[in-house]
Amino acid sequence: MRKSKPKKRIVLPDPVFNESMVTKFVNHLMFDGKKSTAFDIFYSSLETVKKKLPNEEKSPLEVWKKALENITPLVEVKSRRVGGARNQFQ
Repeated sequence: MRKSKPKKRIVLPDPVFNESMVTKFVNHLMFDGKKSTAFDIFYSSLETVKKKLPNEEKSPLEVWKKALENITPLVEVKSRRVGGARNQFQ
Protein backbone atom coordinates (compact mmCIF):
# COMPACT_ATOMS: atom_id res chain seq x y z
CA MET A 1 0.00 0.00 0.00
CA ARG A 2 1.36 3.39 -1.01
CA LYS A 3 1.69 6.36 1.26
CA SER A 4 -0.62 9.30 0.85
CA LYS A 5 0.64 12.17 -1.27
CA PRO A 6 2.28 15.02 0.65
CA LYS A 7 0.41 18.28 0.95
CA LYS A 8 1.26 21.04 -1.49
CA ARG A 9 3.36 23.72 0.14
CA ILE A 10 2.17 27.23 -0.52
CA VAL A 11 4.94 29.67 -1.41
CA LEU A 12 4.32 33.00 0.28
CA PRO A 13 4.64 36.13 -1.87
CA ASP A 14 7.64 38.42 -1.45
CA PRO A 15 7.28 41.52 0.73
CA VAL A 16 8.02 44.19 -1.91
CA PHE A 17 6.14 43.13 -5.06
CA ASN A 18 3.69 40.68 -3.45
CA GLU A 19 4.49 38.04 -6.10
CA SER A 20 4.97 34.34 -5.33
CA MET A 21 6.97 33.91 -8.55
CA VAL A 22 9.65 36.23 -7.16
CA THR A 23 9.88 34.13 -4.00
CA LYS A 24 10.27 30.93 -6.04
CA PHE A 25 13.06 32.56 -8.05
CA VAL A 26 14.80 33.77 -4.89
CA ASN A 27 14.53 30.30 -3.36
CA HIS A 28 16.45 28.92 -6.34
CA LEU A 29 18.93 31.78 -6.11
CA MET A 30 19.48 31.19 -2.40
CA PHE A 31 22.69 29.51 -1.25
CA ASP A 32 23.25 27.94 2.21
CA GLY A 33 19.91 29.20 3.50
CA LYS A 34 20.80 32.89 3.09
CA LYS A 35 17.39 34.08 1.96
CA SER A 36 17.81 37.74 2.96
CA THR A 37 21.06 37.91 0.97
CA ALA A 38 19.31 36.35 -2.04
CA PHE A 39 16.50 38.92 -1.77
CA ASP A 40 19.11 41.72 -1.58
CA ILE A 41 20.80 40.41 -4.74
CA PHE A 42 17.46 40.17 -6.58
CA TYR A 43 16.24 43.62 -5.58
CA SER A 44 19.60 45.25 -6.33
CA SER A 45 19.58 43.65 -9.80
CA LEU A 46 16.12 45.13 -10.40
CA GLU A 47 17.45 48.52 -9.30
CA THR A 48 20.28 48.14 -11.82
CA VAL A 49 17.74 47.41 -14.55
CA LYS A 50 15.78 50.49 -13.48
CA LYS A 51 18.90 52.68 -13.73
CA LYS A 52 19.84 51.34 -17.16
CA LEU A 53 16.32 51.82 -18.57
CA PRO A 54 15.12 55.12 -17.04
CA ASN A 55 12.67 56.13 -19.80
CA GLU A 56 11.27 52.63 -20.37
CA GLU A 57 7.51 52.28 -20.02
CA LYS A 58 7.90 48.84 -18.41
CA SER A 59 8.78 48.37 -14.77
CA PRO A 60 11.87 46.30 -13.87
CA LEU A 61 9.57 43.54 -12.59
CA GLU A 62 7.82 43.35 -15.97
CA VAL A 63 11.22 43.16 -17.70
CA TRP A 64 12.19 40.30 -15.37
CA LYS A 65 8.89 38.47 -16.03
CA LYS A 66 9.38 38.82 -19.80
CA ALA A 67 12.94 37.47 -19.52
CA LEU A 68 11.67 34.54 -17.45
CA GLU A 69 8.95 33.87 -20.01
CA ASN A 70 11.53 33.88 -22.82
CA ILE A 71 13.68 31.18 -21.22
CA THR A 72 10.93 28.78 -20.12
CA PRO A 73 10.29 25.82 -22.42
CA LEU A 74 7.05 25.77 -24.38
CA VAL A 75 6.49 22.00 -24.40
CA GLU A 76 6.89 19.53 -21.55
CA VAL A 77 8.47 16.23 -22.56
CA LYS A 78 7.81 13.02 -20.61
CA SER A 79 9.70 9.78 -20.97
CA ARG A 80 7.72 6.63 -21.70
CA ARG A 81 8.83 3.04 -21.88
CA VAL A 82 8.10 1.30 -25.17
CA GLY A 83 9.57 -2.14 -25.91
CA GLY A 84 12.29 -1.95 -23.28
CA ALA A 85 13.56 1.44 -24.43
CA ARG A 86 12.69 4.82 -23.03
CA ASN A 87 11.43 7.39 -25.54
CA GLN A 88 10.59 11.06 -25.14
CA PHE A 89 6.97 11.98 -25.83
CA GLN A 90 4.98 15.14 -25.47
